[in-house]
This record gives sequence, C-alpha cells and structure tokens, in this order.
Amino acid sequence: MIQRPFFNFSKPRFDYELFTKALPQLVPVPQPKFVTLLIDSPLGNRDPKFIKVGDSVKTGQRLLLAENDTAAAVSTVTGKIDAFSEFAGNYGKMFTAITIAVSGSEETDDQFAQLGGDLSMADLSAFLSTAPGRPPFELLMDPEKTIETIVIYGGDTDVLIGTNQYALKTRTGELQKGISALKKASGIENVILAVPGESFQSYDAHFNADVRNVPAEYPYAGSQMILHHLLQKPAADGKAPEDHGVCFMRAEAVISIGRAVADKRIPLEKLVTIVAKNGEQKIVSAKIGTLMGDVLNAVNITVDDGDRIILGGPMTGFAIYTETHPIEPDTDAIMIQDASDISFSSDYPCINCGDCIRICPANISVNMLVRFLEAGQYDDAVNLYDLYSCVDCGLCSYVCVSRIPILQYIKLAKHELSRISEAEETNV
Repeated sequence: MIQRPFFNFSKPRFDYELFTKALPQLVPVPQPKFVTLLIDSPLGNRDPKFIKVGDSVKTGQRLLLAENDTAAAVSTVTGKIDAFSEFAGNYGKMFTAITIAVSGSEETDDQFAQLGGDLSMADLSAFLSTAPGRPPFELLMDPEKTIETIVIYGGDTDVLIGTNQYALKTRTGELQKGISALKKASGIENVILAVPGESFQSYDAHFNADVRNVPAEYPYAGSQMILHHLLQKPAADGKAPEDHGVCFMRAEAVISIGRAVADKRIPLEKLVTIVAKNGEQKIVSAKIGTLMGDVLNAVNITVDDGDRIILGGPMTGFAIYTETHPIEPDTDAIMIQDASDISFSSDYPCINCGDCIRICPANISVNMLVRFLEAGQYDDAVNLYDLYSCVDCGLCSYVCVSRIPILQYIKLAKHELSRISEAEETNV
C-alpha cells in the first residue's frame, strides 16, 4: 500500500501487505502437461549422460546431468524427459532447462523417505535445495563462512506481495518443525523469527526462536535493513550478510524443511502471489516448473501485446519476455502490468530535484552517485558516493522526475564489480 501526504512537503510512504483480517483463498493451479525444471549449471556443449531424453522420471526424483554433479533439480511430476536446453537468466547467468512431459499416473521416488531419522545438513542440501523458498544450505555448509545467526523473515521484501506471510499464518506447525530440524542439522541455536508490523502480536515463544518485530514500512524488511536495525551489524561495507555470520531464510523455505521432515516427502508446490492488471491479488499454489502461462490461465489473466510480466514486486521485480518462463523455488510473485500503465525509463539528465536523496533510507547522495554509474566509473561510485550502502529498494527510481533507471544502474554496477573481484581472485 502507498500512502501519500496531503501536502507535498514529505516523502510518500510505502507499507507492506499485511493480512490483519481474513486470509485470501488459496487457488490451486491444475497440473500442467509440461514442466520445465532449471539446474544451476550451464548445458554448454555437454551431452547429458546420467539422464537422457525419453527417460522416465518419478515425482521427487533427483535429476543430475552427470553422476558427480552437485547441481541438481528435483522432479515435481511423473513423466518422461522431453528435452534439454539452455536457459538464460539475469545478467547472462546460464542454466540447464529440463522439460518433462507429464504422464497421467503418478509414481513417487522413495529415496528421500528412506533416509529416516534426523537429517544431516548434507541430506537437507541434497534433496531440499530446490524446495519451495529455496533454503540456502550452501551458506550454512560453506567452510569459509561461520554462521552464528539464522534470521527467518515471515513477511515479504516487496510491496503488494503476501506469499511468505500467508505461509507463516497458515503453516505454523510446519514452521516449528522446520526450525527444530534446522537447529539439529546446523548446530546453530540462535534463530530469529522476524515478523512484520502489526502481525507481531500474533506470535509467541512457541516457535523455539527469538521472535522480533520489523516495521511494516518499506524497505525495512530487506536483509541489509534487518542486519543494521535489528542486529546492529554493518551493512554498508560491501559484504554479504553471511560474511557477518548471518544467514537469511524465507519463512516458506523453513516450512518446506518442516513439511519434508514430517511427511517424509519433498514439498513440490510453490506459493505465489499474483497481481493482476487492476491490482487485484491472489495467492496460488503451483508445482515448481509450471510455466507462467499455465499459472495465469488458472486465474483467468490474459497477457496482451505490450503488457509487461514482472517476476517479483513493483519495486524490485524484473521483467521477463515470455509466458514460458517456469515457476522457480524462489518465485514469490508474478505481476502483470497493462501496456497503458507502463512508465518507460528515459535518458533525460538528472535535474537535481533532490527527491531521491530525501526518500533514500541509506541517506545516499543518489543524484551524484547516478552520474558516476552512467559513466561506468564504478570504483569512484564506491569510494566517493557509497554505492555499497544502497539497499536495492528502488525508491529512488520510483520518485525520479527524469525517469532515470537508477536501480538498474546500481544493480549493474554491483554485478560488474562482483565479476571484477571474482576475476582478480581467480588470477591470484
């Protein structure tokens, strides 16, 4: 929700979506004819040997391109492999896409169920890394990182989205079990459950976690904001939260762990918030790998020429170009923007109005920062105008009179600096 002052002397306020009254009705998406699963590894010139086109797969079966690969997908359906292809993600990141033709009958793989007992971190990582919410087990298992605190956020990090809050309010039992399993497997006892605003009073100590309140005002639910305001740790040094000993997880990710432990079955259905062209919101449940077009058809939304499909919320989401994009484990929202409502970016120069500075939660001189970013002078942007202090909230882009895509400039700069850093480390 967006609140604007009656007189234009103060900045607009954005509030997160809070289910303080009745919860929306969950809409199940019918099982599709095809699903597309993504493996976090480029296909390149490889010819998959471990699984091939035409192979039968079971529901819950781990899919590996090669026997010793660490990257894997978990089949969400029973059927036959129809095709392998390359899939391009953001910033040129390449994935391997596996398309599966769904069969009429379902057969469940029992490899996960046979593990039994308390699950180790290796077990959780092998089978639940692509579960709904995408639990970040790789951070907890990284020998170079010492994680001391796990922060579970029970809300969503963008406005108009209610996915994780819905999961928290409807699946509290699974969340409790997930926290217990996570503590046993990781050995980390300091677990914080951060809940947004008014919903704080609905929870108590039954979660076996330290329940904390996060303001309902955007962007206080972002990881860097929680790191700074809730944990009093530095958030402007260019380091990730795990470098400060903190691992952030979605509530839905921990719920997936709890459901897997309780049911001896890998969770396969992802909760997704759908925001229609008129702003109407619905919560749907769809199997991971379901194509966007199938999800939108289930809620009677038509995408016309010129409309924009956005993965995520209106502030930090990114546009995709096709309805054949699959639902991923961390897809929290799909937003459809009518062609007539799209505000296009421009290359008009900054007019120094100062709106971006007034609204910035990190108090950055955005009007100066963007000049260096436009010129590709990223090192100066870091050293002179605090690029790494940015929390990627997108408020500056929203209020920019010149319609400069400031957030995109910032994300590109951080990405390029990350590539340079990785290249330097490789060459050492």
